[in-house]
Formats: sequence, C-alpha cells, structure tokens
Amino acid sequence: MTINVALLLAVIIVVRLRRRTEARSRFDEKLTVVIVLVFGVLIAPTSFGQGLLNAVGQLARSISQAGGF
Repeated sequence: MTINVALLLAVIIVVRLRRRTEARSRFDEKLTVVIVLVFGVLIAPTSFGQGLLNAVGQLARSISQAGGF
C-alpha cells in the first residue's frame, strides 16, 4: 500500500485547522504554515494544481476587471 504524501498532508492540514485558535501556540501556527507551503509545492505540478491555478487566475482577473483596477 502506498500513501500519497499530498493526500496525507491535506488530512494533516484539515485536522490542524479544526483545532481551536486559543489552543495554538506561535510555533504551532508556524508549523501549520510550513505544512501548507509544502502541500502547495507538492500539488503545483499536478493537473489538479494547474486547474486550481487557472481557476484562481480567472477569479482574480474577473475581480480586477469588475473593480476597475
């Protein structure tokens, strides 16, 4: 059985973000940021990551055109 590292990190992120904000230390918050960054690097070259990038790009373009920026 193989474990997809990106999927494992996604589960870890969801579990960590479900915790109460008051229970987190600064180190805990920094660790969560690092985990999310690694997750982003892992999914970036995949087709899912490219699709997500395109969707966010289109959303940003539509917001900037609607706002006149």
